[in-house]
Amino acid sequence: MCEPDTRTDLASQVHVYDPSRLSRAQCMGEACVICHTKWPRPRRVLGELSDGAHVYGCDECAEIIGPRPVPPSKPLVVVR
Repeated sequence: MCEPDTRTDLASQVHVYDPSRLSRAQCMGEACVICHTKWPRPRRVLGELSDGAHVYGCDECAEIIGPRPVPPSKPLVVVR
């Protein structure tokens, strides 16, 4: 059998979301990218948009798709 050309331990697991399919609040990080919940404010990075901006999710949705916790050194405030 042939060996795979990509090592699985180095493969990126970043979910990329299409901004045209999301609401403005979801694109700005003000609502969960999965369930649209706005409060409490989503704090888990669940993926990114095509331009590299992070999208956030609530704790419940993060448990479903696998969270990438935001490091304490990074701000959670989204600048418009």
